[in-house]
Amino acid sequence: MNKADTAFILAAAGLVLLMTPGLALFYGGMVRSKNVLGTIMQSLFMIALITIEWVYLGYSMSFGPDVGGFIGDLSWFALNGVTNAPSPDYATTIPQTVFMVYQCMFAVITPALITGAFAERVRFVPFTIFSVLWAILVYNPVCHWIWGKGGWLGAMGVMDFAGGLVVHATCGAAALAGVLVIGARRGYGKSSFMPHNLPMTMLGTGLLWFGWFGFNGGSALAADEVAATAFVATHFGGMAGMFMWVVMEWSTQGKATTLGAASGAIAGLATITPTAGFVGPNSAIIIGLLGGCICFIAVSSKRKLRLDDSLDVVGIHGVGGILGSLCLGIFATTGVNPGGVNGMFYGNSSQLLTQAIGVVVVSVYAFVVSYILFKVLHATLGLRVSDEAEVLGLDSSEHSETAYNN
Repeated sequence: MNKADTAFILAAAGLVLLMTPGLALFYGGMVRSKNVLGTIMQSLFMIALITIEWVYLGYSMSFGPDVGGFIGDLSWFALNGVTNAPSPDYATTIPQTVFMVYQCMFAVITPALITGAFAERVRFVPFTIFSVLWAILVYNPVCHWIWGKGGWLGAMGVMDFAGGLVVHATCGAAALAGVLVIGARRGYGKSSFMPHNLPMTMLGTGLLWFGWFGFNGGSALAADEVAATAFVATHFGGMAGMFMWVVMEWSTQGKATTLGAASGAIAGLATITPTAGFVGPNSAIIIGLLGGCICFIAVSSKRKLRLDDSLDVVGIHGVGGILGSLCLGIFATTGVNPGGVNGMFYGNSSQLLTQAIGVVVVSVYAFVVSYILFKVLHATLGLRVSDEAEVLGLDSSEHSETAYNN
C-alpha cells in the first residue's frame, strides 16, 4: 500500500463529492426562484440516497466478482469483505475501502445530473424511487461492463478513463427519456424561463470545475504521471470548451453571456472526461474545442426539436460524453499512457469502431431502461406535479419552503 496514493485518492474522493452540491448550485441558479430549493434538493439528496444503495448493492454489483461479464455478484453486500487491504483487482496501492468510497462519489452525481432535464416539474418522492431503481438497473450494470473486472465491454476493448460512457452517456440517455415521457413545462415555447440567479450558477460552475480535477485526475487511482496528464487535460478541455462556446455565441447571436461561458466550460469538461488520461495537452485542447462547438449546436437545436431539456443535460452531458468517447478512438496514445491504447491518429483505426460500439450499446441500453422506468412510475405514482403545483413552484408544493423572503 502506498501512502501517497492513498492520500491522493482520499482527496480526490472529497473533490468528487463537492461536485454534487456544486451541481445543485449550478442547476439551482438556472431555474426560476420558486423552484430553486426543489432543484437543489433533487441533487443534494442523492448524496444520502445513492450512498445507501452503494453500500448494500451498488459497489458489489459494479465491482464485485463477475457473473457472465454482465454484473458483479452480491458477495460484497453491505461491504462484506471490503477491507483496508488493497484489492488484487482494483487500485492495488490503496485500501479497497478508499477505492470503494471514491467510486461511490461517481455513483452519487450521475443520477443528480439527470435532474436538470426535467427541472421545475417533477415530484420529489417518485423521483427518488426512480433514482434508486435507475442506479440498480442502469448505472451499476454499465459500470461493471466497462470498469468491472470481467465486464464484457471492457474485455472487448472499450475504454473510458473517467466516465464519458459510465456517467455522461448514461445520464444523457436517461435525460432524453425523461423529457419524452414527462413532457415540457407549462408555457414552454410561449413563456420566458429565465435563470433567476446566474451568480449562483457561476459559483456552481467553479465548484464543478474544481471537483473535476478529482473526478478525472483521481481516476488514475495513483499519484503518478497519468494523474498529472489527466489533471492538465481536464483544465485544457474545460477552458477550450468555454472559449469555443463563447465564440459560437458571439458569432451567431452578437453577444457573449456568462451562462454561455459556464455551459461551454461544462461541455468541455464532459467531453474531455473519457479521454483525460489518454491524451496530451494539444489533443485535449482540440477535444475541448470540439465539445464547445458540437454541444453548442446540440443545445441550440432543442427548440427546433421541441424538447424541453430544461438545463441542457442531453445537449451538454449526453452529447459531450459520447463525443469524448469517440475522440478517445482518434486521439488516444500510449505515448502518454502506456496502459492505454492508440487511437486512429496513432495507427489504430479499429479503436474508433470499438468506441462507437460502446457508445451505441450504452446509450441504447440506458435510454430503453430509463424510458421504461419513467413510463411505469409516471403511470403508477405520477412523476409530474399537478398544474397547480407547477404554477406555485416546487419549493412550496413539494417542500413547504421558500428560498427568498420578500
